[in-house]
Amino acid sequence: MYADENVIRIKHDVLYEVAKLAFAGELEEKRDNIAMSLIPGPTPQFRCCIYKEREIIRQRVRLAEGKAPGLIDDGNVIQVISSACEDCPISSYSVTENCQNCAGKACINACKFGAIESGRHRSHIDPAKCKECGKCAQACPYNAIAHLKRPCKFSCPVNAITYDEHGISVIDKDKCIRCGKCVHSCPFGAIGSKTSIVQVIEALKSGKHVYAMAAPATEGQFGDDITMESWKKAMLEVGFTDFYDVSLGGDMTAAYEAEEWAEAYKEGKKKVTSCCPGFVNLARLHYPELAECVSTTVSPMCGVSRLIKAKDPEAVTVFIGPCLAKKSEIADQKIPGNADYALTYSEIRAIMKAKSVVLQPCGNDSQIGSIYGKRFANSGGVTAAVLQSLKESEENIEAKVCVANGAAECKKALLLMKAGRLPEDFIEGMACEGGCVGGPSAFNDQFSSKKNRETLLSQVDGRGIHENLSNYDMESMSMHRE
Repeated sequence: MYADENVIRIKHDVLYEVAKLAFAGELEEKRDNIAMSLIPGPTPQFRCCIYKEREIIRQRVRLAEGKAPGLIDDGNVIQVISSACEDCPISSYSVTENCQNCAGKACINACKFGAIESGRHRSHIDPAKCKECGKCAQACPYNAIAHLKRPCKFSCPVNAITYDEHGISVIDKDKCIRCGKCVHSCPFGAIGSKTSIVQVIEALKSGKHVYAMAAPATEGQFGDDITMESWKKAMLEVGFTDFYDVSLGGDMTAAYEAEEWAEAYKEGKKKVTSCCPGFVNLARLHYPELAECVSTTVSPMCGVSRLIKAKDPEAVTVFIGPCLAKKSEIADQKIPGNADYALTYSEIRAIMKAKSVVLQPCGNDSQIGSIYGKRFANSGGVTAAVLQSLKESEENIEAKVCVANGAAECKKALLLMKAGRLPEDFIEGMACEGGCVGGPSAFNDQFSSKKNRETLLSQVDGRGIHENLSNYDMESMSMHRE
């Protein structure tokens, strides 16, 4: 369960209202009406007053349009909604009623910054002076000083979140890996991501050739009877030109990454995978000396996008999945031929709702990816696919792979590689625990959807990776960054 479970409805309502007005061509004219429509008053729904609630809605509308919620845009796809981020305590350490106001004053003596003073009934911490070292809490014999961890700050795997003098959270874009872990950790729903729903809708309305591409993690998210054929049918009803299952891209990436691994292994070099943009951001921003170790093979999303654009040069490609970092892959990495836009499930569902389209049960017999490409979405799936491709190409190497599941394990593996102490030859890095199926914008958590996912995957045929790729013109495009 997400910490912002009760405010997710508000997020979805905003996305739907924006999508509806965008399709009607009335967004510019009626944008300012959305806040009044969702918060009619006079009774507040989720905050202290309707005026604060309306300002939160206005900032969410800006995010839905792909803008920063405030006046300053630092370029990060992950943004703090300042009007919603005003109720967290400023001080991380606070004195509780357990304080006995003792004569020893261990807390005051432990503080080297003069941040604690004695009060009439208990000691008091000045948040302006407190450096959050925690010495006072360690010194108190009554355990009367509580450490209040901001959920967003505590959830960030790279310590990219601090807060300003007003207590508003601040995300350091030069540290942030865009994994989205913070988004659902905030119980006030004060962190969100920019969306491309308006741009996608405008492309659909303009008559352009717009292609939808669903992540392999999609299977199982919406039940064991909602298949990739269900998605194709729905996307065509929305107005997309065609639909692709990106498990095909998993096969493509596995085949070309296998070639890289074989070459690197023979040269005694170590490599890390490139399909998870959160992991790639982690390597490049926090371990820049390892940047050249990142595989040059493009992600499955980019591979399928390039394949589509090689066939249709006028194509506009839209990725759909549970990953926020895919937005960063497009905006920050700027890889030629990559997807033009990335949408989360909630964003594409807002578009579908605006067009009165729903997912319907369909057969599961339109397979375009192997089981290995489909399991790319699970931790260890990339490794299994690459090793299978090596086997199919008869590359006899004894590759050892470190499967780093989640940001913490990724950091540990990269640190070992940086120190020259990584025993394995390669790192498969997934910033989200469990892999893409554990992404921050999953429709269902990976544990709830596991049974449905396994049911769908058990129905696929046993085609190999290279056998599957023989059906496509792989010579029409490159599978490496350029």
